[in-house]
Amino acid sequence: MEAIENIKYSHVDIDTDKSFFFDHVHIVWDEQISFHQSDEWELSYIITGSGTRVIGDVMETFSKGEIILLPPKLPHVWYFDEHVHDKYGKIENITIIFPDSFLKRCAEVFPEAKKTIEYIKNLNKGMSLEGEILPYVQTLMTSMTSQNNLEQLGSLLHILSHIASSKEMRVVGYSEKKRNNAQKMQKIYRYILVNYSTKITLDDIAKHVGMNRSSFCTFFKRESGKSFFSAIRDYRINCACLMLKETEISIADICFAVGFNDIPYFNRSFKKQMGCSPNDYRVQRHINPTP
Repeated sequence: MEAIENIKYSHVDIDTDKSFFFDHVHIVWDEQISFHQSDEWELSYIITGSGTRVIGDVMETFSKGEIILLPPKLPHVWYFDEHVHDKYGKIENITIIFPDSFLKRCAEVFPEAKKTIEYIKNLNKGMSLEGEILPYVQTLMTSMTSQNNLEQLGSLLHILSHIASSKEMRVVGYSEKKRNNAQKMQKIYRYILVNYSTKITLDDIAKHVGMNRSSFCTFFKRESGKSFFSAIRDYRINCACLMLKETEISIADICFAVGFNDIPYFNRSFKKQMGCSPNDYRVQRHINPTP
């Protein structure tokens, strides 16, 4: 089995003529930074690509178009699906990173920004933008790729203002678990992310987190509300949904790619979880197939 990385501390150097970091990248799917946390705020827009993210001790799939705001010191990682990319085989995203000192200076210098900054600074959970604000902020972040430094600053303040006034955001990557339990769940989810396409046994995962099989099963059910193999099955189905929506890969190949080894069982499991067959799901949800 592939090794699982520990959480890394991440820091970016901000240019002396700027007060925040702006990054627009086209990279291959596996070049993203690994599981990490930092002292800065992070605003990420996924333009092309899909996959699975872990924020804190919560794991869920993501699709292109999402914008996530993360507060400092929240461990996170985006794992991109190798099958979903642009015609050059790359994913694309925009990331804006800004320190608490940026927010503090804005509140001190611009009285008009004080309420906005106070709202942002009080966020202690990851937030996903939803509803009408999402396409608006997508447009603002995209426009920043062709702006000069001063124009980018204006756009960022505009974005923060709209986030602070929006009622359409969803909490992501947050739980009330004890710290030790949260770290153990992070370790379990990272193991699933790396190994879900292959056979995973209880002995494998229990050994990985330093528990016996019985203790592991009890722990995972208590923390997640479902059995380990139910969680694996649900995650594999969610990955299949992404591939059905965003690629032209055959249903049989998707079945094996996400870790099922029996097509009839895959079809039954998919219909039970999603309420329709894989083929019907593809017809209903398919969007912009990969060139």
